[in-house]
Amino acid sequence: MKRFNNGVFHFVVFISILLFLGPGLSMHPFSYDHSLKSECLMELPQTINTGEGFQELKIKENGENGKVVERVNLQKGGIYSISAWVKLRNEKERAVRITLRGKNVRYVDGGQVIAKKGCWSLLKGGFIVNVSAPVDILFKSDGSAAAEINVQNVRLQRFNKTHWRLQQDQVIEKIRKSKVRFQVSFQNKSTVEGSLISIKQIRPSFLLGCAMNYRILESDSYREWFVSRFRLTSFTNEMKWYTTEEVRGQENYTLADAMMQLAEENKVLVKGHTVLWDDKKWQPIWVKSITDPDDLKNVTLNRMNSVMKRYKGRLIGWDVINENLHYSYYEDMLGKNASAMIYSLASKIDPDIPLFINEYNTVEYAKGVGSPINVKNKMEEIVSYPGNMNIKGGIGAQAHFVPAQPNLPYMRSALDTLGSLGFPVWLTEVDMPKCPDQVKYMEEVLREAYSHPAVQGIILYAGPEMSGFNKLTLADNDFNNTEAGNLIDKLLQEWQQEPAEIPVEYHEHNDEEQSRIIGFSPEVSLLHGHYTVTVTNPSMKNFSTTFSLEVTTETGQLQVVQLELDV
Repeated sequence: MKRFNNGVFHFVVFISILLFLGPGLSMHPFSYDHSLKSECLMELPQTINTGEGFQELKIKENGENGKVVERVNLQKGGIYSISAWVKLRNEKERAVRITLRGKNVRYVDGGQVIAKKGCWSLLKGGFIVNVSAPVDILFKSDGSAAAEINVQNVRLQRFNKTHWRLQQDQVIEKIRKSKVRFQVSFQNKSTVEGSLISIKQIRPSFLLGCAMNYRILESDSYREWFVSRFRLTSFTNEMKWYTTEEVRGQENYTLADAMMQLAEENKVLVKGHTVLWDDKKWQPIWVKSITDPDDLKNVTLNRMNSVMKRYKGRLIGWDVINENLHYSYYEDMLGKNASAMIYSLASKIDPDIPLFINEYNTVEYAKGVGSPINVKNKMEEIVSYPGNMNIKGGIGAQAHFVPAQPNLPYMRSALDTLGSLGFPVWLTEVDMPKCPDQVKYMEEVLREAYSHPAVQGIILYAGPEMSGFNKLTLADNDFNNTEAGNLIDKLLQEWQQEPAEIPVEYHEHNDEEQSRIIGFSPEVSLLHGHYTVTVTNPSMKNFSTTFSLEVTTETGQLQVVQLELDV
């Protein structure tokens, strides 16, 4: 309850805010299911084709290189999502991937799953093709004969880019916004007539952030450019071990502390990067020379306690072991459970924030060490270690894309897999080398992430030219926007709620105790985030009250603010 008084007149206003989650939107016939049944099912699920664009495909033959589906004609520029249920006949488990093969298309990978003996696993993926051609769709597993793989319910769905964007926009309405209606209770009818509710978003729940480096401490222009745009960041190298302890026993947090202070002074949230790195190449020079596992264990514990306790309560998450799928320095030195034990200690030091895996070639490519399946399995391995079941995990996909058309349906299916554990998924280092269509491709990637229910944040690996970000450069040396910078400014504006004024409509309500004048606002759709809400009446010079509001997916409660003004 809030009470306000002045010395001119006295009246009481009861403000009741009713927040309603909007009903599920009716979807365009070109719909998509973001869920992923990650468990292995004993019975083959029934599938129902709904809407347009679906095609049920039949297995044609056991080919030399895999199980071959009937030939299909793919159209240039078409976006194709594909799903199938697969299992193995004899082997315990093995990765099965889906590829295209044709005259002008040779073994383009579109997704994979770990198939198992005796139960069905769902494989999801897709392709964007750059030529119109008849192609074979193959289900392959390196080292296994095609007869070993059982494939059923192969379903292909075609989108064009208009339909794909429409579907993204519909999902955004459903997952990033909620319906809000204001109910205002007044004592005096004269107060409700002409009253307005003004809404201003202070911070969106979904943040599009940008990395920063030490050069921001040397340039007022860089600092002003950054803080005028971004409310989320991570530091490129300044928190890393080789920066903070270049010489054993001589810690130096000067750069990281200064950048942390800059961020906090400007209300910029910071995601910690990184406690450790599993690549021996990027250890401090003195760590590389350690040969005794006990010595390495001791200095690793010192490092974790030093950096995590120093910034405890000031970060929104930590990359704990960077790239611990591609590399295995700590596992090689300390044993196969090194990652699980390190995450366990990290959780004890700072149990209140997500502890991230941070990997590359996860949403970018459909095969490799950093595949979504491998990332998911690594996180499951960590949280299943004794004592780790309550760890707050997080999935970081670096998203360093090559300068070519991103495989959007594969990216979507990869995010489905990464999100199936229920942990927050972030794109943490998004960039792409310069190319003629860089801006178009970057927009496609960013919109795909923003429209996925599992993704909770994006950090660009980018900046102005003077900061040294030479791939995704957002401003030139005079801090004028590049085309990529214009794109980011556009998305920042689009993903933040525009200020709005909502009229209060008169409605009289009588109860046993007193007669109250009730005003309602029309329903509005608001992006999730923190707001200030101000109620005014232009005809009443001294009438104004402001309060805070958070709109989230969980919002549904009744909030009541009592306002009392003295005559």
